[in-house]
Amino acid sequence: MKWISSLDEFLYEIMSWLLFFPLTLWRSVTRPLQTMRTVEAQETLPADQQFADLLSPPLFLALSLLLAHAFAVTLGQPDEIVANRHGLAALVDDAASAFVLRVIVFASFPLFLASRLVRRCGGKLDRISLRRPFYEQCFPGAVLALGTSAGTNLLSVGDPWHSIGIFLILGTIAFFVVIETRWFVIRGNGNHARAAASVVVGLLEGALFLLIVGFAFTR
Repeated sequence: MKWISSLDEFLYEIMSWLLFFPLTLWRSVTRPLQTMRTVEAQETLPADQQFADLLSPPLFLALSLLLAHAFAVTLGQPDEIVANRHGLAALVDDAASAFVLRVIVFASFPLFLASRLVRRCGGKLDRISLRRPFYEQCFPGAVLALGTSAGTNLLSVGDPWHSIGIFLILGTIAFFVVIETRWFVIRGNGNHARAAASVVVGLLEGALFLLIVGFAFTR
């Protein structure tokens, strides 16, 4: 009976994702700043009542990457990390391991930006002070991961999808930089130039980490 009860809760949770993932994605794209502000309000609620009408930010990021991976599989693109057996890639021998690795890599963008925001506000950087900014950054971070991954997958397809892929990648990055700049101005009480510089540096840090991991696991 305990197993059946656990299965009931698990099935409900999985099925609820089918509804709340597109809702969370829609709000993250159309009302990104308002969606990021919800994290602060959610912290005041009991744990079982938090994010009742949205997906948890880390879960939203993970599901976005899962959707991007499903899109790549639909296009018939092989997983280069799983197929490669050289270097550290030998540690990743199935799709589940590769998925976990991608989540860690793309979560670095919210992590680097959240840490920069904490330092910009003059706070002490620790696991407690970093939690809320990291959760806030997961919403635009998920949009960045989904948009750039889908756009990259389209690059291997012929025109007009190749051009659409380039447009999607550039549009997603532009959207991310604009939203993050506005957010840094709001949270950091600074001007737009300094905020944009902080965002670009954080974005480059995440991109560098992505390149390092990608090189280590494909060479």
